Amino acid sequence: MSNAAWPPDPYILILTGSGLLIALVAWLPLVLRRLPLSLPIVCIAIGALLFQFAPIPIKPLPMRYPLFVERFTEFVVLIALMGAGLKLDRVFSWRRWAVTWRLLGPTMLLTIVAITLLGVWMLGLPLPIAVLLAGALAPTDPVLAADVQVGPPKTGEEDEVRFGLTSEAGLNDGLAFPFVNLALALAASAATGAPWAREWILHNVLWEIGAAVVVGWIIGQVFGWVTFHIPAESKLAQTGDGVIAIAATLISYGVCEMAQCYGFLGVFVAALAIRHAHRSHDFQREMHDFTEQIERIAMMVGLILFGGALVSGLLAPLGWIEACAAAVILLVIRPAAGLIGLLGFKADMSEKLTLAFFGIRGVGSFYYLAYGLNHIDVSSGERLWAVLGVVVLFSILMHGLTVTPVMRQVDRLHGRDPDADMSARDPHVSADER
Repeated sequence: MSNAAWPPDPYILILTGSGLLIALVAWLPLVLRRLPLSLPIVCIAIGALLFQFAPIPIKPLPMRYPLFVERFTEFVVLIALMGAGLKLDRVFSWRRWAVTWRLLGPTMLLTIVAITLLGVWMLGLPLPIAVLLAGALAPTDPVLAADVQVGPPKTGEEDEVRFGLTSEAGLNDGLAFPFVNLALALAASAATGAPWAREWILHNVLWEIGAAVVVGWIIGQVFGWVTFHIPAESKLAQTGDGVIAIAATLISYGVCEMAQCYGFLGVFVAALAIRHAHRSHDFQREMHDFTEQIERIAMMVGLILFGGALVSGLLAPLGWIEACAAAVILLVIRPAAGLIGLLGFKADMSEKLTLAFFGIRGVGSFYYLAYGLNHIDVSSGERLWAVLGVVVLFSILMHGLTVTPVMRQVDRLHGRDPDADMSARDPHVSADER
Protein backbone atom coordinates (compact mmCIF):
# COMPACT_ATOMS: atom_id res chain seq x y z
CA MET A 1 0.00 0.00 0.00
CA SER A 2 1.40 3.41 -0.98
CA ASN A 3 0.68 6.98 0.07
CA ALA A 4 -2.07 8.78 -1.84
CA ALA A 5 -0.74 10.64 -4.85
CA TRP A 6 -2.00 12.21 -8.03
CA PRO A 7 -1.76 11.31 -10.80
CA PRO A 8 -2.13 7.66 -9.76
CA ASP A 9 0.57 5.13 -10.53
CA PRO A 10 -0.03 3.47 -13.95
CA TYR A 11 -0.10 0.08 -12.23
CA ILE A 12 -3.03 1.22 -10.08
CA LEU A 13 -4.80 2.56 -13.15
CA ILE A 14 -4.33 -0.80 -14.90
CA LEU A 15 -5.78 -2.66 -11.90
CA THR A 16 -8.76 -0.31 -11.72
CA GLY A 17 -9.37 -0.47 -15.46
CA SER A 18 -9.16 -4.27 -15.41
CA GLY A 19 -11.75 -4.39 -12.65
CA LEU A 20 -14.07 -2.12 -14.62
CA LEU A 21 -13.59 -4.26 -17.73
CA ILE A 22 -14.49 -7.47 -15.90
CA ALA A 23 -17.54 -5.77 -14.35
CA LEU A 24 -18.67 -4.70 -17.82
CA VAL A 25 -18.20 -8.26 -19.08
CA ALA A 26 -20.75 -9.43 -16.53
CA TRP A 27 -23.15 -6.49 -16.70
CA LEU A 28 -23.35 -5.25 -20.28
CA PRO A 29 -24.92 -8.40 -21.80
CA LEU A 30 -27.84 -8.01 -19.38
CA VAL A 31 -28.34 -4.38 -20.37
CA LEU A 32 -28.00 -4.93 -24.12
CA ARG A 33 -29.95 -8.14 -24.64
CA ARG A 34 -33.21 -6.37 -25.62
CA LEU A 35 -31.61 -3.39 -27.35
CA PRO A 36 -30.66 -3.08 -31.04
CA LEU A 37 -27.05 -2.75 -29.91
CA SER A 38 -24.29 -5.32 -29.43
CA LEU A 39 -21.49 -5.74 -26.92
CA PRO A 40 -18.77 -5.45 -29.63
CA ILE A 41 -20.08 -2.01 -30.67
CA VAL A 42 -19.88 -0.79 -27.08
CA CYS A 43 -16.35 -2.20 -26.70
CA ILE A 44 -15.13 -0.45 -29.85
CA ALA A 45 -16.64 2.83 -28.66
CA ILE A 46 -14.94 2.46 -25.25
CA GLY A 47 -11.60 1.80 -26.94
CA ALA A 48 -11.95 4.76 -29.27
CA LEU A 49 -12.75 7.10 -26.37
CA LEU A 50 -9.92 5.78 -24.21
CA PHE A 51 -7.21 6.06 -26.84
CA GLN A 52 -8.52 9.40 -28.08
CA PHE A 53 -8.74 11.19 -24.74
CA ALA A 54 -6.83 9.20 -22.09
CA PRO A 55 -3.06 9.73 -21.72
CA ILE A 56 -2.12 6.34 -23.23
CA PRO A 57 1.38 6.46 -24.75
CA ILE A 58 0.93 3.64 -27.30
CA LYS A 59 -0.94 3.42 -30.57
CA PRO A 60 -2.36 -0.12 -30.95
CA LEU A 61 -1.78 -0.36 -34.70
CA PRO A 62 -1.38 -3.94 -35.95
CA MET A 63 1.61 -3.11 -38.15
CA ARG A 64 3.50 -1.96 -35.06
CA TYR A 65 2.80 -5.11 -33.05
CA PRO A 66 2.42 -7.87 -35.66
CA LEU A 67 3.40 -10.83 -33.49
CA PHE A 68 1.19 -9.71 -30.59
CA VAL A 69 -1.80 -9.33 -32.92
CA GLU A 70 -1.28 -12.82 -34.34
CA ARG A 71 -0.85 -14.53 -30.96
CA PHE A 72 -3.59 -12.65 -29.11
CA THR A 73 -6.22 -13.14 -31.81
CA GLU A 74 -5.15 -16.78 -32.11
CA PHE A 75 -5.91 -17.30 -28.40
CA VAL A 76 -9.29 -15.57 -28.59
CA VAL A 77 -10.41 -17.63 -31.58
CA LEU A 78 -9.27 -20.87 -29.91
CA ILE A 79 -11.37 -20.22 -26.82
CA ALA A 80 -14.37 -19.25 -28.95
CA LEU A 81 -14.11 -22.45 -31.00
CA MET A 82 -14.19 -24.63 -27.90
CA GLY A 83 -17.24 -22.72 -26.62
CA ALA A 84 -18.98 -23.05 -29.99
CA GLY A 85 -18.42 -26.80 -30.12
CA LEU A 86 -19.68 -27.34 -26.58
CA LYS A 87 -22.89 -25.42 -27.38
CA LEU A 88 -24.11 -27.71 -30.11
CA ASP A 89 -26.80 -30.15 -29.00
CA ARG A 90 -27.41 -31.56 -32.48
CA VAL A 91 -25.88 -34.99 -33.05
CA PHE A 92 -23.37 -34.98 -35.89
CA SER A 93 -24.51 -36.52 -39.17
CA TRP A 94 -24.23 -35.57 -42.84
CA ARG A 95 -27.98 -35.11 -43.16
CA ARG A 96 -28.59 -33.24 -39.90
CA TRP A 97 -25.73 -30.86 -40.67
CA ALA A 98 -26.85 -30.18 -44.26
CA VAL A 99 -27.03 -26.41 -43.73
CA THR A 100 -23.41 -26.43 -42.51
CA TRP A 101 -22.08 -28.14 -45.62
CA ARG A 102 -23.89 -25.64 -47.82
CA LEU A 103 -22.36 -22.71 -45.95
CA LEU A 104 -18.92 -24.31 -45.90
CA GLY A 105 -18.93 -25.55 -49.48
CA PRO A 106 -20.45 -23.38 -52.20
CA THR A 107 -21.01 -20.31 -50.03
CA MET A 108 -17.49 -19.99 -48.70
CA LEU A 109 -15.74 -21.05 -51.90
CA LEU A 110 -17.77 -18.54 -53.91
CA THR A 111 -16.92 -15.88 -51.33
CA ILE A 112 -13.18 -16.59 -51.62
CA VAL A 113 -13.27 -16.51 -55.43
CA ALA A 114 -15.33 -13.30 -55.51
CA ILE A 115 -13.14 -11.43 -52.99
CA THR A 116 -10.01 -12.56 -54.85
CA LEU A 117 -11.37 -11.17 -58.12
CA LEU A 118 -12.41 -7.99 -56.33
CA GLY A 119 -8.92 -7.63 -54.87
CA VAL A 120 -7.23 -8.04 -58.25
CA TRP A 121 -9.58 -5.98 -60.43
CA MET A 122 -10.90 -3.32 -58.06
CA LEU A 123 -8.08 -2.90 -55.56
CA GLY A 124 -5.22 -3.69 -57.95
CA LEU A 125 -3.61 -6.25 -55.65
CA PRO A 126 -1.21 -8.95 -56.85
CA LEU A 127 -2.88 -12.35 -57.01
CA PRO A 128 -1.16 -13.80 -53.89
CA ILE A 129 -2.15 -10.76 -51.80
CA ALA A 130 -5.72 -10.84 -53.14
CA VAL A 131 -5.95 -14.53 -52.17
CA LEU A 132 -4.62 -13.69 -48.69
CA LEU A 133 -7.25 -10.97 -48.27
CA ALA A 134 -9.96 -13.36 -49.46
CA GLY A 135 -8.78 -16.09 -47.10
CA ALA A 136 -8.87 -13.63 -44.21
CA LEU A 137 -12.30 -12.16 -45.01
CA ALA A 138 -14.19 -15.26 -46.17
CA PRO A 139 -14.67 -17.12 -42.85
CA THR A 140 -17.37 -16.02 -40.45
CA ASP A 141 -16.23 -15.25 -36.93
CA PRO A 142 -16.87 -17.52 -33.92
CA VAL A 143 -15.99 -14.74 -31.46
CA LEU A 144 -18.38 -11.91 -32.36
CA ALA A 145 -21.36 -14.03 -33.41
CA ALA A 146 -22.76 -14.87 -29.96
CA ASP A 147 -26.05 -13.11 -30.71
CA VAL A 148 -26.74 -15.34 -33.72
CA GLN A 149 -25.47 -18.59 -32.24
CA VAL A 150 -27.22 -21.40 -30.42
CA GLY A 151 -27.78 -21.14 -26.69
CA PRO A 152 -25.72 -22.91 -24.00
CA PRO A 153 -25.73 -26.74 -23.86
CA LYS A 154 -29.07 -28.46 -23.22
CA THR A 155 -31.22 -25.36 -23.85
CA GLY A 156 -32.66 -26.86 -27.04
CA GLU A 157 -32.26 -23.63 -29.03
CA GLU A 158 -31.06 -24.98 -32.35
CA ASP A 159 -33.20 -23.62 -35.15
CA GLU A 160 -31.53 -23.84 -38.56
CA VAL A 161 -30.38 -20.21 -38.47
CA ARG A 162 -28.57 -20.39 -35.14
CA PHE A 163 -27.24 -23.87 -35.74
CA GLY A 164 -26.04 -23.04 -39.25
CA LEU A 165 -24.19 -19.89 -38.22
CA THR A 166 -22.63 -21.57 -35.17
CA SER A 167 -21.42 -24.68 -36.98
CA GLU A 168 -20.22 -22.64 -39.96
CA ALA A 169 -18.14 -20.38 -37.70
CA GLY A 170 -16.67 -23.42 -35.99
CA LEU A 171 -15.70 -25.37 -39.09
CA ASN A 172 -14.90 -22.79 -41.73
CA ASP A 173 -11.31 -22.43 -40.51
CA GLY A 174 -10.66 -25.82 -42.09
CA LEU A 175 -11.50 -24.25 -45.44
CA ALA A 176 -10.12 -20.75 -44.92
CA PHE A 177 -6.63 -21.67 -43.77
CA PRO A 178 -5.76 -23.63 -46.94
CA PHE A 179 -6.36 -20.43 -48.92
CA VAL A 180 -4.18 -18.38 -46.57
CA ASN A 181 -1.49 -21.00 -47.17
CA LEU A 182 -2.25 -20.83 -50.90
CA ALA A 183 -1.44 -17.12 -50.80
CA LEU A 184 1.89 -17.89 -49.10
CA ALA A 185 2.65 -20.60 -51.67
CA LEU A 186 1.84 -18.30 -54.60
CA ALA A 187 4.01 -15.53 -53.13
CA ALA A 188 6.92 -17.92 -52.62
CA SER A 189 6.52 -19.31 -56.13
CA ALA A 190 6.49 -15.80 -57.61
CA ALA A 191 9.74 -15.01 -55.80
CA THR A 192 11.62 -18.25 -56.49
CA GLY A 193 9.81 -19.93 -59.39
CA ALA A 194 9.36 -23.11 -57.34
CA PRO A 195 6.27 -25.25 -58.06
CA TRP A 196 3.55 -25.01 -55.43
CA ALA A 197 0.46 -26.98 -56.47
CA ARG A 198 1.50 -30.48 -55.34
CA GLU A 199 2.70 -29.40 -51.91
CA TRP A 200 -0.36 -27.22 -51.35
CA ILE A 201 -2.89 -29.92 -52.31
CA LEU A 202 -1.20 -32.82 -50.54
CA HIS A 203 -0.06 -31.06 -47.39
CA ASN A 204 -2.05 -27.84 -46.86
CA VAL A 205 -5.38 -29.26 -48.01
CA LEU A 206 -5.50 -33.02 -47.61
CA TRP A 207 -3.09 -33.63 -44.74
CA GLU A 208 -3.76 -30.57 -42.61
CA ILE A 209 -7.55 -30.89 -42.79
CA GLY A 210 -7.66 -34.67 -42.42
CA ALA A 211 -5.09 -34.85 -39.64
CA ALA A 212 -6.77 -32.03 -37.72
CA VAL A 213 -10.08 -33.92 -37.74
CA VAL A 214 -8.43 -37.13 -36.55
CA VAL A 215 -6.26 -35.50 -33.87
CA GLY A 216 -9.13 -33.35 -32.58
CA TRP A 217 -11.47 -36.37 -32.44
CA ILE A 218 -8.92 -38.52 -30.56
CA ILE A 219 -8.15 -35.83 -27.99
CA GLY A 220 -11.85 -35.09 -27.56
CA GLN A 221 -12.54 -38.80 -27.03
CA VAL A 222 -9.79 -39.01 -24.40
CA PHE A 223 -11.04 -35.93 -22.56
CA GLY A 224 -14.62 -37.15 -22.81
CA TRP A 225 -13.69 -40.51 -21.29
CA VAL A 226 -11.58 -38.99 -18.48
CA THR A 227 -14.25 -36.38 -17.77
CA PHE A 228 -17.39 -38.53 -17.80
CA HIS A 229 -16.72 -42.27 -17.96
CA ILE A 230 -13.90 -43.40 -15.68
CA PRO A 231 -14.83 -44.47 -12.10
CA ALA A 232 -16.93 -41.84 -10.32
CA GLU A 233 -14.39 -40.95 -7.66
CA SER A 234 -11.76 -39.85 -10.16
CA LYS A 235 -13.58 -38.54 -13.24
CA LEU A 236 -13.00 -34.89 -14.02
CA ALA A 237 -16.69 -34.02 -13.99
CA GLN A 238 -16.58 -34.53 -10.21
CA THR A 239 -14.42 -31.40 -9.88
CA GLY A 240 -17.17 -29.14 -11.21
CA ASP A 241 -14.33 -27.01 -12.57
CA GLY A 242 -14.97 -25.72 -16.08
CA VAL A 243 -11.29 -24.89 -16.56
CA ILE A 244 -11.00 -28.42 -18.00
CA ALA A 245 -12.36 -26.99 -21.26
CA ILE A 246 -9.39 -24.62 -21.48
CA ALA A 247 -7.03 -27.54 -20.91
CA ALA A 248 -8.69 -29.47 -23.73
CA THR A 249 -8.44 -26.40 -25.98
CA LEU A 250 -4.74 -25.85 -25.45
CA ILE A 251 -3.79 -29.52 -25.67
CA SER A 252 -5.81 -30.02 -28.86
CA TYR A 253 -4.26 -26.99 -30.47
CA GLY A 254 -0.74 -27.82 -29.36
CA VAL A 255 -0.86 -31.42 -30.60
CA CYS A 256 -2.36 -30.32 -33.93
CA GLU A 257 0.36 -27.75 -34.43
CA MET A 258 3.06 -30.33 -33.61
CA ALA A 259 1.42 -32.64 -36.16
CA GLN A 260 1.49 -29.76 -38.69
CA CYS A 261 -2.26 -29.62 -39.16
CA TYR A 262 -4.95 -26.99 -38.57
CA GLY A 263 -5.25 -26.42 -34.84
CA PHE A 264 -8.43 -24.33 -35.09
CA LEU A 265 -10.24 -27.17 -36.80
CA GLY A 266 -8.81 -29.68 -34.31
CA VAL A 267 -10.08 -27.67 -31.34
CA PHE A 268 -13.63 -27.48 -32.70
CA VAL A 269 -13.68 -31.22 -33.50
CA ALA A 270 -12.37 -31.96 -29.99
CA ALA A 271 -15.16 -29.83 -28.53
CA LEU A 272 -17.75 -31.77 -30.54
CA ALA A 273 -16.28 -35.07 -29.31
CA ILE A 274 -16.37 -33.91 -25.67
CA ARG A 275 -19.96 -32.76 -26.14
CA HIS A 276 -20.88 -36.15 -27.60
CA ALA A 277 -19.22 -38.08 -24.74
CA HIS A 278 -22.14 -37.35 -22.40
CA ARG A 279 -24.67 -35.02 -23.99
CA SER A 280 -26.96 -34.68 -20.98
CA HIS A 281 -24.41 -34.14 -18.20
CA ASP A 282 -24.65 -30.83 -16.33
CA PHE A 283 -20.87 -30.44 -16.46
CA GLN A 284 -21.20 -29.61 -20.16
CA ARG A 285 -22.81 -26.33 -19.09
CA GLU A 286 -20.03 -25.71 -16.51
CA MET A 287 -17.35 -26.07 -19.17
CA HIS A 288 -19.24 -23.91 -21.65
CA ASP A 289 -19.88 -21.12 -19.14
CA PHE A 290 -16.25 -20.94 -18.01
CA THR A 291 -15.06 -20.87 -21.61
CA GLU A 292 -17.56 -18.15 -22.47
CA GLN A 293 -16.38 -15.95 -19.60
CA ILE A 294 -12.74 -16.17 -20.70
CA GLU A 295 -13.76 -15.58 -24.31
CA ARG A 296 -15.81 -12.52 -23.43
CA ILE A 297 -13.00 -10.89 -21.43
CA ALA A 298 -10.48 -11.54 -24.20
CA MET A 299 -12.93 -10.32 -26.84
CA MET A 300 -13.52 -7.07 -24.97
CA VAL A 301 -9.77 -6.44 -24.64
CA GLY A 302 -9.29 -7.08 -28.34
CA LEU A 303 -12.14 -4.82 -29.43
CA ILE A 304 -11.03 -2.03 -27.11
CA LEU A 305 -7.63 -2.21 -28.83
CA PHE A 306 -9.41 -2.23 -32.19
CA GLY A 307 -11.28 0.91 -31.21
CA GLY A 308 -7.95 2.44 -30.23
CA ALA A 309 -6.46 1.45 -33.58
CA LEU A 310 -9.35 3.14 -35.41
CA VAL A 311 -8.60 6.51 -33.78
CA SER A 312 -4.83 5.98 -34.11
CA GLY A 313 -4.79 5.88 -37.91
CA LEU A 314 -5.74 2.33 -38.88
CA LEU A 315 -8.05 3.61 -41.61
CA ALA A 316 -5.72 6.37 -42.84
CA PRO A 317 -4.80 4.56 -46.09
CA LEU A 318 -8.48 4.15 -46.90
CA GLY A 319 -9.87 5.69 -50.07
CA TRP A 320 -13.23 5.55 -51.77
CA ILE A 321 -12.19 2.45 -53.75
CA GLU A 322 -11.39 0.53 -50.55
CA ALA A 323 -14.63 1.71 -48.92
CA CYS A 324 -16.65 0.59 -51.95
CA ALA A 325 -14.87 -2.78 -51.94
CA ALA A 326 -15.80 -3.25 -48.27
CA ALA A 327 -19.43 -2.48 -49.05
CA VAL A 328 -19.45 -4.96 -51.94
CA ILE A 329 -17.96 -7.70 -49.73
CA LEU A 330 -20.58 -7.24 -47.02
CA LEU A 331 -23.67 -6.27 -49.00
CA VAL A 332 -23.23 -8.22 -52.23
CA ILE A 333 -20.69 -11.04 -52.08
CA ARG A 334 -21.59 -12.76 -48.80
CA PRO A 335 -25.40 -12.48 -49.18
CA ALA A 336 -25.30 -13.61 -52.82
CA ALA A 337 -22.93 -16.50 -52.08
CA GLY A 338 -25.09 -17.50 -49.11
CA LEU A 339 -28.28 -17.58 -51.13
CA ILE A 340 -26.61 -19.57 -53.92
CA GLY A 341 -25.29 -22.07 -51.39
CA LEU A 342 -28.76 -22.48 -49.91
CA LEU A 343 -30.54 -23.09 -53.22
CA GLY A 344 -32.81 -26.10 -52.79
CA PHE A 345 -32.41 -26.14 -49.01
CA LYS A 346 -35.75 -26.67 -47.24
CA ALA A 347 -36.16 -23.56 -45.13
CA ASP A 348 -38.27 -20.42 -45.02
CA MET A 349 -36.97 -17.62 -47.24
CA SER A 350 -36.57 -15.35 -44.23
CA GLU A 351 -34.30 -17.98 -42.65
CA LYS A 352 -32.21 -18.23 -45.82
CA LEU A 353 -31.86 -14.45 -45.98
CA THR A 354 -30.76 -14.36 -42.33
CA LEU A 355 -28.20 -17.12 -42.88
CA ALA A 356 -26.87 -15.34 -45.96
CA PHE A 357 -26.73 -11.91 -44.32
CA PHE A 358 -25.22 -12.63 -40.90
CA GLY A 359 -21.74 -13.64 -42.00
CA ILE A 360 -20.01 -11.42 -39.46
CA ARG A 361 -16.27 -10.77 -39.85
CA GLY A 362 -14.08 -10.10 -36.84
CA VAL A 363 -11.26 -11.47 -34.70
CA GLY A 364 -10.65 -14.48 -36.93
CA SER A 365 -10.03 -12.20 -39.90
CA PHE A 366 -7.48 -10.23 -37.84
CA TYR A 367 -5.66 -13.47 -37.10
CA TYR A 368 -5.50 -14.69 -40.69
CA LEU A 369 -4.21 -11.40 -42.05
CA ALA A 370 -1.65 -11.06 -39.23
CA TYR A 371 -0.50 -14.64 -39.84
CA GLY A 372 -0.16 -14.04 -43.57
CA LEU A 373 1.68 -10.73 -43.25
CA ASN A 374 4.04 -12.24 -40.69
CA HIS A 375 5.04 -14.91 -43.20
CA ILE A 376 5.41 -12.92 -46.41
CA ASP A 377 6.95 -9.54 -47.23
CA VAL A 378 4.18 -7.18 -48.36
CA SER A 379 4.72 -3.52 -49.18
CA SER A 380 1.01 -2.66 -48.88
CA GLY A 381 0.47 -3.99 -45.35
CA GLU A 382 -1.09 -0.78 -44.03
CA ARG A 383 -3.57 -0.71 -46.91
CA LEU A 384 -4.57 -4.33 -46.32
CA TRP A 385 -5.13 -3.62 -42.62
CA ALA A 386 -7.23 -0.59 -43.56
CA VAL A 387 -9.43 -2.68 -45.89
CA LEU A 388 -9.79 -5.43 -43.30
CA GLY A 389 -10.43 -2.88 -40.55
CA VAL A 390 -13.23 -1.13 -42.39
CA VAL A 391 -14.86 -4.45 -43.36
CA VAL A 392 -14.79 -5.62 -39.74
CA LEU A 393 -16.03 -2.25 -38.48
CA PHE A 394 -18.91 -2.14 -40.98
CA SER A 395 -19.72 -5.77 -40.23
CA ILE A 396 -19.86 -5.23 -36.48
CA LEU A 397 -22.00 -2.09 -36.84
CA MET A 398 -24.34 -3.52 -39.48
CA HIS A 399 -24.88 -6.86 -37.79
CA GLY A 400 -24.85 -5.46 -34.27
CA LEU A 401 -27.61 -2.97 -34.99
CA THR A 402 -29.84 -5.47 -36.81
CA VAL A 403 -29.24 -8.75 -34.98
CA THR A 404 -31.70 -8.21 -32.10
CA PRO A 405 -34.81 -7.39 -34.18
CA VAL A 406 -33.96 -9.99 -36.84
CA MET A 407 -33.36 -12.84 -34.40
CA ARG A 408 -36.47 -11.91 -32.43
CA GLN A 409 -38.42 -12.22 -35.67
CA VAL A 410 -36.83 -15.64 -36.30
CA ASP A 411 -37.98 -16.73 -32.85
CA ARG A 412 -41.52 -15.55 -33.55
CA LEU A 413 -41.46 -17.42 -36.86
CA HIS A 414 -40.84 -20.61 -34.88
CA GLY A 415 -43.57 -19.83 -32.38
CA ARG A 416 -41.19 -18.92 -29.56
CA ASP A 417 -41.36 -15.99 -27.18
CA PRO A 418 -38.07 -14.12 -27.88
CA ASP A 419 -37.98 -12.61 -24.39
CA ALA A 420 -38.34 -16.05 -22.81
CA ASP A 421 -35.66 -17.43 -25.13
CA MET A 422 -33.19 -14.70 -24.22
CA SER A 423 -33.76 -15.48 -20.57
CA ALA A 424 -33.05 -19.13 -21.24
CA ARG A 425 -29.84 -18.31 -23.13
CA ASP A 426 -28.58 -16.00 -20.40
CA PRO A 427 -26.26 -17.93 -18.05
CA HIS A 428 -26.83 -15.30 -15.36
CA VAL A 429 -30.51 -16.12 -15.06
CA SER A 430 -31.38 -19.14 -12.96
CA ALA A 431 -34.17 -21.57 -13.74
CA ASP A 432 -36.20 -20.24 -10.81
CA GLU A 433 -35.89 -16.66 -12.10
CA ARG A 434 -37.16 -17.74 -15.52
